[in-house]
Amino acid sequence: MAIEERLLALGIALPPAHRFPNANRTGCVRAAGLLFVSGHPPAALPGIAMRGKVADDVPEDRAVEAARAAALNILATVRQELGSLDHVRRIVKVFGMVNSSPGFERQFAVIDGASDLFLSLWGQERGRHARSAVGLAELPRGIPVEIEAVLEIEDREGEG
Repeated sequence: MAIEERLLALGIALPPAHRFPNANRTGCVRAAGLLFVSGHPPAALPGIAMRGKVADDVPEDRAVEAARAAALNILATVRQELGSLDHVRRIVKVFGMVNSSPGFERQFAVIDGASDLFLSLWGQERGRHARSAVGLAELPRGIPVEIEAVLEIEDREGEG
């Protein structure tokens, strides 16, 4: 099943593509058959925590939802860049950053929110990816999670 069809079947609507506030950065860059996607905050969706430290301000289960919302934000950027998510061959790497309260050690569980979404869309063969999940003392604008990704994409004439 095509990824765009999977989104519909799962009842997933993507948010508008994230707008970066400064012209010196962009949502993604293509190079050699890969799409390097910049760090994305959670999409501003109903019920999604947009600020706070995980554990003290944002419970782990809500942080998992925020990570999933960040992955949705990534997918919206990728769709805008490629025209369709069907041009993604596989998820290669995910790097997740968690705005962690002192002593919080379950960053891996939080970033599962993004990884699980990618697996549900692309399956084991194409969706399973290399991954890092780290805890940081602060994230920009106080967001609870930020996620970046590297995707293998279909080569297009004259590119990559």
